[in-house]
Amino acid sequence: MRNKATIGEYLAFLSIKYEVDPDQFFHALISAWENRESTCEDLLIACRKKMRDKAIFLVTRGHKVIAQFPIPNNFLLKETNPIAHSRNTDLIRRYLFKKANRRSHSLHVADLRTGMKQINLRAKVLEIPKPKCVFTRFGNYAAVTNALIADETGNTKLCLWNEQISSISEGDIIQIENARTSMFKGEQQLRITKNGKLSVIGSTESYHCH
Repeated sequence: MRNKATIGEYLAFLSIKYEVDPDQFFHALISAWENRESTCEDLLIACRKKMRDKAIFLVTRGHKVIAQFPIPNNFLLKETNPIAHSRNTDLIRRYLFKKANRRSHSLHVADLRTGMKQINLRAKVLEIPKPKCVFTRFGNYAAVTNALIADETGNTKLCLWNEQISSISEGDIIQIENARTSMFKGEQQLRITKNGKLSVIGSTESYHCH
């Protein structure tokens, strides 16, 4: 983002990403400019070098380098906070929209409604009933079962076909990606789409459901 953003937008992006107040961030930068170092929440801000018209700043969190960038002196001398102002630009609004959109697809069972698509969900496998052999509309036989899965908000059925059934076990913690919800015999269930993914990411010991 740094290459296509103004310095104000880049600092606004950092304040959003690391969840620091833009006013505190701006004052911390000024403090570091004047006193070499300052802190803002869990970020350490250091003024590494001062030049005639700008200064180089380094931002770290713990032992990790977050960013290093130059800031013009006239930016730091502004009377109103340019970081807060930059949070209202189109570039930052697009970033916030994408961030919110990504989060919206990572759901809990209680959030599910019939007709939803592109669902990402993490859950525990409670039960995998014995598969049934069915004749599909494609003219072939297939094994199918509706596994019972749950997270801390509730439980639902997950429709599994063929090799999906043997890929998971009761007690597994699974990650479901790109699924959709539908109704079958009066029950809501999750179905993994053609482009979806089902993977085991852990076991019962590392996860707790109510």
